[in-house]
Amino acid sequence: MVCSTPVVFLIFRRPNLTAQVFEAIRQAQPTKLLVVADGPRSEGESVLCQQARAVTENIDWNCEVLRNYSDVNLGCRKRISSGITWAFEQVEEAIILEDDCLPHPSFFPYCEILLEYYRHDERIMVVSGNNVQDGQQQTPYSYYFSRYNHCWGWATWRRAWKHYDGELKKWPSFKASGLLSIIFENPLEQQYWGRIWDTLYTQNKPDTWDYQWTFTCMSNGGLTILPNINLVSNIGFGSDATHTTQKSMLSNIPALDIGEINHPSSILRNCTADAHTSSHYYSGIKPKQYAFSKSKRLLRRFASYFLT
Repeated sequence: MVCSTPVVFLIFRRPNLTAQVFEAIRQAQPTKLLVVADGPRSEGESVLCQQARAVTENIDWNCEVLRNYSDVNLGCRKRISSGITWAFEQVEEAIILEDDCLPHPSFFPYCEILLEYYRHDERIMVVSGNNVQDGQQQTPYSYYFSRYNHCWGWATWRRAWKHYDGELKKWPSFKASGLLSIIFENPLEQQYWGRIWDTLYTQNKPDTWDYQWTFTCMSNGGLTILPNINLVSNIGFGSDATHTTQKSMLSNIPALDIGEINHPSSILRNCTADAHTSSHYYSGIKPKQYAFSKSKRLLRRFASYFLT
C-alpha cells in the first residue's frame, strides 16, 4: 500500500540507523519525502553526515523528494524544530520519523487514517506511534487519548504545529497562573515538568525541541492519540546518541502490527493510562504510594489537631 501522506525524515550522523529506518520508509513508498539533515559538529563527523545523507538518495519508487540540509551544526533544538517548521511550509500534514525510530509497517496506514479522521478536530494535536504501558491493554479500541505527546514516530498537522512555542514565551505567565496544578494531579509531576520548563526558559538547557512541543500541546489543551500497542521501536540508545545514551526500558520496545483500526466512541483522556505513564516515567511515585503518603499526612494533621 502506497503512503499518500508526506513523510518527514530527520537525520544527522548515524548512517547505519538511518539505513534501517529508511528501508522502512522505502517499503511504505510515500509519494512525498522531506529529508531534514543537520550539519557536522567536527571534521570527524563530516563523513558520517555525508554517509547518512547518501542513504536517502536510494529512491527507487515514484516519490517527490524535498531536502533541507544545513551546512553547519544547528544542534538538536534548532535543527529539528526548524526542519519541521520548514516541512509544514510545504505540506498540510505529515508523518515524522527520526533516524533512530524504526516503525512497524502498520504505523504508516495508522497515521494516515487518523490524520484524515481528526483532520478538522483541533482538540487533537498529535498522532503518536508510541505505547509505554508495559504491555497493559488500557482500552478495547485501537488507540486512546492522552496528555502525553510521545514523539518517537508521530504525525501532526500544520494547524497544530503553528502553535509551537520553541522559546517557551508563554511559560512565565502559564506558571504564574497556577495552571500546572490543573494539568497534573500529582504534585511531584508538577515539580518534574516545572523544573524542566524553568531550566529551558532560563538556561536554554537541554539542547532539545520536544519538551517545548509538550508544553505547546499541554498549554493549548491538546490531546495526543496513542496506540493500544507500540508501533515504533527506538533503536538509537547508545554512546553515539545525542540524548538517549544510557540503557533504558524504553529502548528497543518491539513494534507490533495494529491491524484494522477500531475507533473509540468518545474523545476523552484515558486517565488510567496517563496515571501509569506519570508514575513510571515522570513523577517517580506510584499512584497508590502517593495516595498512601497523602493519607498519612492527613492523619498526622488530624491527630495533631485533636491531641494538642
